[in-house]
Amino acid sequence: TLRITPENPGCGGTGYWLWGVEGRAREEFVEFLVDEEGLKASHELMNEWLDHERPYCPEHSSILLGPLREDQYEWLRSVTFFADPDQLSMLVIGANYDAAPGDAPAVIAPFGSGCMELAPLFDDLESPQAIIGSTDVAMRQFLPPDVLAFTVTKPMFERLCALDERSFLHKPFWQTLVKARRRARE
Repeated sequence: TLRITPENPGCGGTGYWLWGVEGRAREEFVEFLVDEEGLKASHELMNEWLDHERPYCPEHSSILLGPLREDQYEWLRSVTFFADPDQLSMLVIGANYDAAPGDAPAVIAPFGSGCMELAPLFDDLESPQAIIGSTDVAMRQFLPPDVLAFTVTKPMFERLCALDERSFLHKPFWQTLVKARRRARE
């Protein structure tokens, strides 16, 4: 388990997005993101994006990143699954299984750094929602090429855990895909 604090966030981006700690002046930050990293078309667009997005505001002095532990469940804010394309398909279907047309989108894929995809990009951590993540090019080198993240809020995690035998998990499409992949590996 990794313990992240405002004093020891690991990187400047994590310090900002998970704690609101500014490690460099805004103009320097924008120049780095636009001119060096090429993440937005202009300084103006990057400034607008930074004005729109807000850092996460933790309730406690530490954020723990690691395996899900039952004795810490009450403090859980999000859960991240690392998934290949087939697993990602299953998770997207699962996230939409109980979603009604008027609900907020069950799955989003917003622009942001890897650490932003853990909590700050959710509008409401109390709402069932998921983010397709690991789309931050800077972090991709640390993952297998066929893996993305699927981060869910606690309410969405509980929805996924409630999928039962009536769901797609126990129906022919998923079973057929599992069999096809098994045959391909043989």
